[in-house]
Amino acid sequence: MRVEQPAGSRGSLKWIQRLVEHNPSALDSRLQEVGALAGRRLVWLSPLFEDAYAEYGDTDFLNRIGQGHLALALKGFWPQRGPQWDALASDGDERVFLFEAKAHAAEMASTCQAGSSSRQKIIAACNETKHVVGAGPHTDWLDGYYQYANRIAHLYFLRKHQVEAWLVFLYFLGDKDMSGPDSEAGWGPHIEAAHRHLGLKSQVQWVASLFQPTADLQGADSVRPTI
Repeated sequence: MRVEQPAGSRGSLKWIQRLVEHNPSALDSRLQEVGALAGRRLVWLSPLFEDAYAEYGDTDFLNRIGQGHLALALKGFWPQRGPQWDALASDGDERVFLFEAKAHAAEMASTCQAGSSSRQKIIAACNETKHVVGAGPHTDWLDGYYQYANRIAHLYFLRKHQVEAWLVFLYFLGDKDMSGPDSEAGWGPHIEAAHRHLGLKSQVQWVASLFQPTADLQGADSVRPTI
């Protein structure tokens, strides 16, 4: 699944495009501090200006991060039309980074809309992931914070198959158009609510939460490329 995107004019779509296009090293030092980047620099794989800011999911997502050989395994783990990643990157070697970007608190909420057969596969994948990350077995991963949960499940899938993957929740600060939180503390209650709901008692291994001020990206204007 490859989905071309317009040049973002507001919200997380706007800010992730601006960061990747105009300030691609903005997260490097912070990822190094949490041990995710190991002295290297991010090499962005999406969304890219020259690729119509496309976002990727399913087999195309695996191909984009150089793991196309896992396509059959992913189909067994998760139904089609899985997560559409806000951004993808690598460290220029074997480590890959999956990004989920948020600019305001309402983006945190989501509910699974899958049909019955797909839903059963999702439940099985989530239950397997819950066990590995130490979440309560009876916590609800399909209603309330489904998007947050399915991103963790896909991180687990990659790690299960010996891929050096990290999941990065990127929270933008100071989005005035969307009335988003303007500080890490402002995001705190919303993140804590997600963790409580999902039964995550501690920070999940290989997951990082980063906070990026939109003020650092204000001067960068995005233009939709002609393909």
